[in-house]
Amino acid sequence: MLELILGGARSGKSRLAEQHAIASKKQLVYIAIAEAGDAEMAQRIKQHRERRDNRWLVIEEPIELTAALSREATADRCVVVDCLTLWISNHLANPAVWSKERKALFETLPGLPGDIILVGNEVGSGIVPLGHLTRQFVDENGWLHQELAHICDRVTYAVAGLAHCLKETSILEKS
Repeated sequence: MLELILGGARSGKSRLAEQHAIASKKQLVYIAIAEAGDAEMAQRIKQHRERRDNRWLVIEEPIELTAALSREATADRCVVVDCLTLWISNHLANPAVWSKERKALFETLPGLPGDIILVGNEVGSGIVPLGHLTRQFVDENGWLHQELAHICDRVTYAVAGLAHCLKETSILEKS
């Protein structure tokens, strides 16, 4: 099963992804994208780490997400990727690498075994940003989420810690 969980900052999307992973009863893998570039981000990472117990295998991979998924996804695992928005940010300085990584993700993701839960920030509900780089980020984020929503079996929107199902594909619909 492939799931996309979207929401704003502090909407509960990461916690929701972790709950869905635990409910899968599979081995738990967490691919963490964030890097502690400053004290505030280090604190956010610390809070996420403290919430997860020793059942989780944690892989830190800020750039080569597709390679990490290819290595870690197995039929008996549920892999949480948190978060796609940071993954995009990590690539904005190098558009050629971003294009290659994005393409590789879409070519690889549908064929991966096990359960994969992707977490991303919904940032397109605000005003159009003034700066070119910020507009590019919002565009890339929106386009990535649209394409992922199309191929995912389930799409969930988190608001105030509550899950709102946007899409649920049954096993019958897949065949």
